[in-house]
Amino acid sequence: MSGPVCRFAPSPTGFLHIGGARTALFNWLFARHHGGKFRLRIEDTDRQRSTPEAVEAILNGLRWLELEWDDEVVYQFARAARHAEVAHELLRQGKAYRCYCTPEELEEMRAKARAEGRPPRYDGRWRERDPADAPPGVSPAIRIKAPQSGETVIRDLVQGDVVIKNDQLDDMILLRGDGTPVYMLSVVVDDHDMDVTHVIRGDDHLNNAARQMMVIEAMGWPVPVYAHIPLIHGPDGAKLSKRHGALAVEAYRDMGYLPESMRNYLLRLGWAHGDDEIISTAQAIEWFDLDAVGRSASRFDFAKLGNLNGHYIRERDDASLTRLTIEQLGREPGRTLSPEAQARIAAGMPGLKQRAKTIVELAESAEFYCHVRPIPLGDAARKILTDAAKARLRALAEAFAVAGEWTAPSLEAATRAAAEAAGAKLGEFAQPLRAALTGSNVSPPIFEVLAVLGRAEALGRIGDALA
Repeated sequence: MSGPVCRFAPSPTGFLHIGGARTALFNWLFARHHGGKFRLRIEDTDRQRSTPEAVEAILNGLRWLELEWDDEVVYQFARAARHAEVAHELLRQGKAYRCYCTPEELEEMRAKARAEGRPPRYDGRWRERDPADAPPGVSPAIRIKAPQSGETVIRDLVQGDVVIKNDQLDDMILLRGDGTPVYMLSVVVDDHDMDVTHVIRGDDHLNNAARQMMVIEAMGWPVPVYAHIPLIHGPDGAKLSKRHGALAVEAYRDMGYLPESMRNYLLRLGWAHGDDEIISTAQAIEWFDLDAVGRSASRFDFAKLGNLNGHYIRERDDASLTRLTIEQLGREPGRTLSPEAQARIAAGMPGLKQRAKTIVELAESAEFYCHVRPIPLGDAARKILTDAAKARLRALAEAFAVAGEWTAPSLEAATRAAAEAAGAKLGEFAQPLRAALTGSNVSPPIFEVLAVLGRAEALGRIGDALA
């Protein structure tokens, strides 16, 4: 037997947000774990709000997260004729009917239900009526004949069995009066035609499942396995909003997070494997299944994401981090980094990456390697460079000028010797050196910085600080 077929089906009315990204990830991991397929469908039937830019943003977001999909992308709007065909098939089988209600009659029905404290539902008035009674000039909608007694059971791998009384369901519209299919019909037909076996989606779709099952059962199609995953909340327990981090996936890329960090972080929002926090993608594919998805909403936490991203930055190879850092620095309008600056960033990456939690931080900490002499000195660096500190810098400049090899260990030895000769601590020499070389009071290990800058640049920067 072949593996399961999962799908991610976003609406292109905006960017790929963090909740959608997690849904895509869970589908992708489930398919990869079981040797199945992960398919992508763009639900672009809302023609007013769907835009090509939003489609591109969703595709780019998935590509950045490295969640590659199988087969061609399916576009829902292009399949409208197929959706209508299914509605007409149900009509032919007597499982659906034409409804000639006017908008005014439907509004009257809703108002009456509200006045009586009932949920507004269609009262089925055209269910058994003869179409010969149809008023002239009304284009009929097509409605499904909902079961009127008994119950519908959604067997859900996350929520357990969810039971809905059939008298709560009304005869929903399949095709509107203008012949366009409704979302509920389109979803079911697409899932069937795409051979989807497992529908893994947010639990805000749970109420839709019973209505969609009406169509599935009327057509005699197999019911997919459902798994409705809880939503993501902000740190305060409220529904996730922009202030919490409900941003486009690409915004996280621009804030300097790595795709592997995002995958690991999103995986742990609502899924657990013991106490494991750092889980590689290969490990996630091996371990992931739906029985470990929790039933309660998870909370988004930027501090946790930052710590995780710091771990993955330290794990990343220096060449790709150098490329990302140079790209980040090059975002400043009109800025081009010199080949020397790029070479220094590459050489200094082992020290730079130890403390950064984002690529943005990494780029900020690499900035001093890009400065052209005389480098700008920050306030903290100016405070460090007192007359006494400058005297120590002069001693260091003399020691470095005659240093044999320009390597971190030999430069550290020369600095220690100068400090001992002056009866001072190493830090009393290292801090003025840091201020002169970087323009700051924080940097990667300073002897590594000396080695990366090279003899001429380092002695030049020290000379500028002394001038």
